[in-house]
Parts: sequence; structure tokens; C-alpha cells
Amino acid sequence: MQQYRILWADDEIDLLKPHILFLESKGFAVTPVNSGADALDEIDQSAFDIVFLDENMPGMTGLETLNYIKSSHPNLPVVMITKSEEEEIMEEAIGAKIADYLIKPLNPNQILLSVKKLLDNKRIFSEHTNQGYLQEFQKLTMDLEDLGDFDGWADLYRKLVYWDLQIDETEDKSMHDILNDQKSQANLRFCDFIEDNYYDWLNNPDVDRPLMSHQVMKKRVFPLLKSGDPVFMIVIDNLRFDQWEIIQPDIAELFEVVNKDHYYSILPTTTAYARNSLFAGMMPLDIAKKHPNLWESEDSDEGKNLHEEELLGKNIEREKLDIKYSYHKIIRAHEGKQLVDNVKNLMKNQLNTIVYNFVDMLSHARTDMQMIRELAPDESAYRSITKSWFQHSSLYDLLKFLANQNVKVVITTDHGTIRVKKPYKIIGDRNTNTNLRYKAGKNLAFDEEGVMYTRDPDEFRLPKVNVSTSFAFAREDFFFAYPNNFNYYVNFYRDTFQHGGISMEEMIIPIVELEPK
Repeated sequence: MQQYRILWADDEIDLLKPHILFLESKGFAVTPVNSGADALDEIDQSAFDIVFLDENMPGMTGLETLNYIKSSHPNLPVVMITKSEEEEIMEEAIGAKIADYLIKPLNPNQILLSVKKLLDNKRIFSEHTNQGYLQEFQKLTMDLEDLGDFDGWADLYRKLVYWDLQIDETEDKSMHDILNDQKSQANLRFCDFIEDNYYDWLNNPDVDRPLMSHQVMKKRVFPLLKSGDPVFMIVIDNLRFDQWEIIQPDIAELFEVVNKDHYYSILPTTTAYARNSLFAGMMPLDIAKKHPNLWESEDSDEGKNLHEEELLGKNIEREKLDIKYSYHKIIRAHEGKQLVDNVKNLMKNQLNTIVYNFVDMLSHARTDMQMIRELAPDESAYRSITKSWFQHSSLYDLLKFLANQNVKVVITTDHGTIRVKKPYKIIGDRNTNTNLRYKAGKNLAFDEEGVMYTRDPDEFRLPKVNVSTSFAFAREDFFFAYPNNFNYYVNFYRDTFQHGGISMEEMIIPIVELEPK
């Protein structure tokens, strides 16, 4: 075990001899000095892991010594020790970024706790987390054997996300491989569950079904209008549950999380289908039939989500809601800034719907640009970039404004994304779509084992380009690849984040209701 070195500065250091002996008995090396000046000399000559600093020393005070230490060794943790409980002194010390604050008279366990918290917390946290996951591992494995309902699957997925985030914070990350294997097994069974139940969810009125894309506005957003407060619905495209969890702490400083829930994205889990369905309040087949001018089919060269505002308007009209509403899509930074600058005008509307496209753009950029792959080589880094974007985004600025208003806020997404690893050969004609996680076209040829498919898109409430159109959906972390140039194709797309198919990450997605604190 590493021996940590402690520097302790106190003008009455001789009286602290019992505490020093106690720390030494616990394996710490302690260097005692009588003044702030001596402490600075020691720091310049030797390396220390932590400094204990008496606040009330003659000559150079503890606070003055602290400022010198932080200017030359900003990452060296300093524990301020004082007899005073004056608020002004505490605030000055905290403002100078002390690591801890202890009040005399000291007791040995109080000192030891502070040292362990600052120096050994990573090891303790790692051991505790790994032990906790190993204890939970067996229970999660047993849960996989009997899961048969959609809420149970969502609960299991959220537990796996929790442990993923916890293990991500450990030093050795030794449990990651075990967790990833368990997630793979869970996704395998989840895909079986979707194959067994998805048709009935859409076509059998007598079965229980989860909240799905086309029901979100009617069941979760429109009812909030009854409060009389403006409702802001924020859709962060491509946001997974783990990404929500890492931005939640920043949001929780501004808002009460009234309801953190989930819904199931429809298939295909793409913007063209899931988000159009979200705003329209209809399945894609119904949109194509009732509003053919607002639906772009697979063979169209036009953008597939250019009519979201009109679809939202039709939905509001169908529900007989006499309200003022707005729709905004934020793709570039200046658009987000303009929205924040004009947000006071939005307070006149009962409903404001805002789409932020950054996370989706990130996943595409990571596929196309080697530099982004280097910056986000795995899920942990991918989450980190999402958090950094959020903290410097116009969305965060918008939420800071809304936190001081009487409003309701809903944050959600249209689908998630999964890191694909395994290729699956498929053959289609040149009109087949390019998405890696689902294919729609005629004369699709593939090994039917291991692919969810339908030769009759009506079954999944999907429009077809012609009578022989079929849909095939990649399961788990597979992605479709054509036999031509197979190896090049596979090497380029393996380990990229994609969406459109069936996985917990793509289908089980967050919907969160917030109220200002």
C-alpha cells in the first residue's frame, strides 16, 4: 500500500504529538513544522500528499500560507484547522479552495476520516463499488431469467446504467468487462422480448403496452397545459439514459425532478420515424395516410424531418387544444443564442417545443471524423463530451432562465443509440436505405435467424414504398453490411454509435418532468 506523506503546520505542533503518532501508526508519514514559512520551505523541497494548516499562527497566518500554497501547488489538498467557527474565516478558506475544514479540539478519528476522504477515497470507492456490483450481479442475472414485462425491462436497464456510471468512476475499472458481458446478455434477451411483443403492442387492444413515441404528447405533455403555466418541451435528439444521468446533477441544481420516467421508441429508432411520430401523435403509417404531404418516404431525396412543426400543429388541432405554441430546432450555436435572447417572448405561449440536435450530430461526426473518434473512443468519453457540451450550451442558459419562472419543463428524446460491434451481411438493391441498423426495401436478402423483420410493414404501422417493401432491424450491437467491399465497410463502421434497430439503449429512453425550485 502506498505510504502517504502529510505536512502539518501549527505553532503548537508539540501539543499535537499524540495525533501525529496516531497517524504514523496508521501508516502515514508526517512532517511537523511550527510556522507557515517553514511549511512553504518544506513544500518547495519535498513532495507531500496533503497539508494540515493551522489557521491562527503568528507571523504568516494560515490563510496567507494557504494562498501561497495554492498559487504554487494548486492541486495539493489543504485541510484548514482552527479554533474559530467564525463564518467569515470559513468562507475565506473555502473560497481559497481548501479540501476540508476541522475545528479544534481535534480527535484522532476526525483527522483520520479527513485523510482517508481526501487521499484514499478513490481506492475505498473502487472496492466498495466493485463489491456492490458483484453482489448485484447475481440478482441481475436471475432477473434476466424471468423478465416478462416492459416496466421490468426498463428497471433492469436503468440498474445496468447505474452500475456502468458507478464503475466508470472507479480507478481500476476491473468490473467493466463483466458488466459489458451482462449488458450483452440483457440485450440479447431484450431483443427476444421485443420480437415477442412489439406486434401486439401496436395491434392488440387487449394487451398491456408501454408508453410509446406516438402517445407521449397526448399522455405526458398536453396534460401539463391544464396548470396554466407555460410548458417547455425540450427534445435532445439521440439522448440515452446514461447521458441523461450525467447531465442531471447540473439540472437538479435548478429544478425539482418531479417525475423521472421512460418510454419506448417505436421502430425504426430514427429521427425520420420516431421523432415524426412523437410530434404527430401517430404511427408513421397513419401520418403517411392522413398527411401524405407531410411524410417523406424512403425513396424521397428530401429531408425526412422537415415537417415536424406542421405535424405538431395537426396533433394540437386533433386534440382540440386552443393554445399558442412555438416550435424551434437548434442545430447551430447562434440559433440557440437567438432563442435564449428571445425567450421572454416565448413565455406568452402555452407550449414551446424545442429540439436540440447536438448529440445526434456528435454520433454522426464520430462516425465520419477520425478526430472525434479519438476524442470519444468509448461510452465513457462519449458521455463526457455530452456533459461538456451541455455545460457550455445555450440549452443550459435557457434552463437557467426558466428556473426563475413559473413554468413546466419536460426533457426527453426521440430515440437512443448503441455502439455497434458485429457486422451482419444483407443484400439489397440500390434503392435500399443507407441506415446501418435497419433496412427498408424490396428483395432484401439476409439470414432470417438473428434479425427482426417484417414482409408486411402494415404489421408495424410503417408505410411502404411499393408492394414488396420489407423492413429488417438489426438486434443487439449488430450492424448491416453489404457483401461488396465488406471488410472495408466493416472496419469503417465497427465501433461507431448508430441507431435504428433494437436494443435497450435505442428503445428505452428518458422522459423527465421538471419544476423550478
